[in-house]
Amino acid sequence: MPAHVPPQPEITAIEVIEDFTPRARCDEGFLHVRRMRCRNRRSDGSASAEYRVDVMDRPRLDAVAVLVHRRGDGGELEVLTRKNLRPAAYFRKDKSPAIPDGRELLFIDECVAGLLEPEDQGEAGLRARAAAEVREEAGFAVTPDQVQLLGAGFFVVPGILSERIYPAAVDVTGLSQEAPAGDGSPLEEGGRTRWWRADALLRACREGEVPDAKTELLLCRLLTR
Repeated sequence: MPAHVPPQPEITAIEVIEDFTPRARCDEGFLHVRRMRCRNRRSDGSASAEYRVDVMDRPRLDAVAVLVHRRGDGGELEVLTRKNLRPAAYFRKDKSPAIPDGRELLFIDECVAGLLEPEDQGEAGLRARAAAEVREEAGFAVTPDQVQLLGAGFFVVPGILSERIYPAAVDVTGLSQEAPAGDGSPLEEGGRTRWWRADALLRACREGEVPDAKTELLLCRLLTR
């Protein structure tokens, strides 16, 4: 018999051990910030006044997002999300937003996603990475040829973030789900998956219960197909 694994205690907060922003360089850490002085070049040879531009790059340029879905017992479309620990959303609690909602966003429900590695080239690489992320984050063993691409990639905040996200989906109807392995990092601690009816998830996105733009966009693309 397998040994009983006791449930892990719930995460209730993120504690800041040190904020070393004042002495940190822009080109170190998970996000690299390029700070530049620029000007616009015009077709008549003239130029605009100089202005400052900040651009953020992640360790890998692009990412894939995957909508894991199935048909329920009654034939209805169901979609999987994963609760992820999200420090940037959580630390909004210390700020003054224009429209307060009184919520503390420690975890956010999102579709499966992951960065594209250097070897993930072309559509074949995209499908392979999508299948790997589905196994790691959702616990389903799928093959790259089961992955459906949902059109062109998109930017989330093109004014500052260079990353493009490529949308995909995979049908896991009839497949068994294992415990997601995760990547072992503290940021994946406490993550858990949840199944939604597609209409309920779309409503949750639009009402702010699931405030993740890529999840809503992928769901809309899947539904239009």
